[in-house]
Amino acid sequence: MTNPAGARRTRIPLLAVVLGIVSIVAACSTEQGERVEISFWAMGREGELVRELTDRFERENPGIRVRVQQIPWSAAHEKLLTAYAGDAMPDLFQLGNTWIPEFVALNALIPLGPRLDGSRVLDAGDWFSGILDTNVLQDRLYGLPWYVDTRLLFYRRDLFEAAGVTEAPRTWAQWAEAMRRVRAQETAGDFPILLPFDDWTPPIIFALQLGSPLLRDEDRYGGFSDPKFASAFDFYLSFFRQDWAPSTGRDRPNNVYQAFASGQVAMLITGPWNIGEFGVRLPESVQGAWATAPLPAADGEAPGVSIAGGASLVMSRSTAHPDAVWALMEFLTAPQQQVEFNRLTGDLPSSRTAWRMARLDEQAHTRAFWEQLQKVEALPKIPEWERIASRITRYSELVIRREMSPDAALAALNEDVDRILEKRRWLIDKRAAGPVAGLSAP
Repeated sequence: MTNPAGARRTRIPLLAVVLGIVSIVAACSTEQGERVEISFWAMGREGELVRELTDRFERENPGIRVRVQQIPWSAAHEKLLTAYAGDAMPDLFQLGNTWIPEFVALNALIPLGPRLDGSRVLDAGDWFSGILDTNVLQDRLYGLPWYVDTRLLFYRRDLFEAAGVTEAPRTWAQWAEAMRRVRAQETAGDFPILLPFDDWTPPIIFALQLGSPLLRDEDRYGGFSDPKFASAFDFYLSFFRQDWAPSTGRDRPNNVYQAFASGQVAMLITGPWNIGEFGVRLPESVQGAWATAPLPAADGEAPGVSIAGGASLVMSRSTAHPDAVWALMEFLTAPQQQVEFNRLTGDLPSSRTAWRMARLDEQAHTRAFWEQLQKVEALPKIPEWERIASRITRYSELVIRREMSPDAALAALNEDVDRILEKRRWLIDKRAAGPVAGLSAP
């Protein structure tokens, strides 16, 4: 990846970070000494809990007032687009990483590379490279990673041991053998793994591990007929063919946590939010029996690639107070606040320094995430990705239910994706022909 921020690779001493934050007070005072007010939209539970940090920021920066608005994730996308259309965007807002390309295409965000270059608080080299890459489009940085997300294995260690599997699998071959052994130990109603039909991430993860491009020709066409994607899709379907994952509604558990606690399923592919959920939803009798592990690798070079996810902080192009907004962005993404935010929310920090400060890289359930985050890749950076993901889900389910053959499903998926990307091709072709008024980057 081309680093748009000219990132330094040395770690910043903690004293320098503290001094940098203290210097924000002077840097952000207005010429007239008036108090600046900035609006900050944060999503979900983070929007409620971040107020503890913004209150501290205001105490340290008396010239700036932060007005936090909590937005439910279910309404966030529509609310942001409505605000954009009405020229009422917040100064600072949180975006899921897959939404960044859409708001870049709308020309709604300010590039942050020059500010990061001059920062005495942040070091781009301290972020996980795959996560940072999700914030980069056309070699320009548009977001600061706030918290990170990826997918890996949650498994019942006791069920593995009962089946003679002494450690988590590190390769696809070991994974298949573990599932065969666990399946042999279970009753007819039990399964080694649960793969929900509405989750598009497993086939995409397997495709990334095999080097599938997913899309082709500058992301203008679907790449789902590529042999690498077809091989990954076949591996995904093998979980159902081998009866390792439930493929009918009758066999699928109604409650994932109950199914995992009872041993109805021994494995899940899921994310860091379930560390906290397992802590409160699983009975005490199995609290010491589950573990996490990086994803097995197709090629044997464990861990296997997973997807780079999480949320970032972005600056609205319409803000009248970019210096004050940047000061808050620096504050919230600095290692000390990352540690505190993890304590408040359970979200995993984007800063490696914060991981080490909180010793998350050593703890039982987060250590696997530390390993996995060293090997994550960004999804295609196009506004249409979420529509494409929904089509992947649809055709995967049709094949699993045996309503469509794999070849026919991938061919239909490609046709659908090509139609979804039709406008993108038109924009790229128009841009190649010369500047067109009103057209921003796709």
